[in-house]
Amino acid sequence: MSDHIFLIGPMGAGKSTVGKQLARTLGRPFFDIDHEIVKSTGADIPWIFDMEGEDGFRIRESKVLGSVIDAHTAAVIATGGGIILRASNREVMSATGRVVYLSATKAQLYERTKKDKKRPLLQVTDRRAVIDELFDLRDPLYRSLADFVFTSGSIQIQRVVDDIAEQLSPS
Repeated sequence: MSDHIFLIGPMGAGKSTVGKQLARTLGRPFFDIDHEIVKSTGADIPWIFDMEGEDGFRIRESKVLGSVIDAHTAAVIATGGGIILRASNREVMSATGRVVYLSATKAQLYERTKKDKKRPLLQVTDRRAVIDELFDLRDPLYRSLADFVFTSGSIQIQRVVDDIAEQLSPS
C-alpha cells in the first residue's frame, strides 16, 4: 500500500476521526486538509471564508492538497467536504491514491453538526436545507470518485476503521 488514502464525504461524516484512527492502524502519517490550511495560514477557516469567500478557501484547499500529496508518501488524508467540487482535486486524488467515501444520511449529518459553530456553510438559519442541498449536489461526486464507500453511520469508529483497512489490504 504505497498510495495515499483519501477520506472524502460531507462535513460531519467523521473523516478526521476515522482518519486519525485509520492512520494509526495502518502505521501511516495522518493529515487533515482543513487543519493544514489553518496551520499554513495562521487563520481559522471561518475567518478565511469571511475574508476571501468560499472561492478563496477552495483555492487554498487545492494548494494544500497538492502540498500534502507531494511532500509525503503513503499518508491517510482527511479532506474537507467540498474538496471534490474542483475537477483538478478529483483528478489528483484519483491519480495518487485510493479514495474512501465516508457516507452518512442527511439526518445523521444534521444531528452531528447541529451545534457546530465553526463550519462557515452552516452558519445559517436553516441548516437542514443547507445540508440537504450540499448532500444532493455532492453525493454523486463522492460516489463517482470513490474506490470504496463506507457508511459512517452509528456503528463504532474502530469497526469502520477495521472494515476500511481490510478493504484496502492487498488480497
